[in-house]
Amino acid sequence: MFTSEHDPKKDLLINVAATIFTALFGGIYEVFSHEVYSYHMIYAFGIPLILGVLVWAVLLTSDIKVSSAFANLWNSAIAVLTVGCVFRGVLEIYGTTNKLVIIYPVAGAMLIAAALAAESINNRKKAAAG
Repeated sequence: MFTSEHDPKKDLLINVAATIFTALFGGIYEVFSHEVYSYHMIYAFGIPLILGVLVWAVLLTSDIKVSSAFANLWNSAIAVLTVGCVFRGVLEIYGTTNKLVIIYPVAGAMLIAAALAAESINNRKKAAAG
């Protein structure tokens, strides 16, 4: 049995909201950062914009159906990468570092790989079923 297909409209709207929120958050944080800037904070909105809005818009306009497993893993990857970028930006603005920030891009990449693998497995099951 394969997982159910997923409607990307809700994901598109959530990622548009996440992009706007992250851009506003970064802008407001920069205003109160005492002239200290971080490219990670400034461009954190790009992750939900490119990986979220762009991908879900393409899937929506091309009528490509994806599984719920793919959608959940993909959206989790976007969240992890965005939070990691904001967290690194906060640390840079504060003037410190932390070796553990490497966890975010690694976890995000693993979630992206898992999402692609889940969709591949789902497509194989659908092809085998009929």
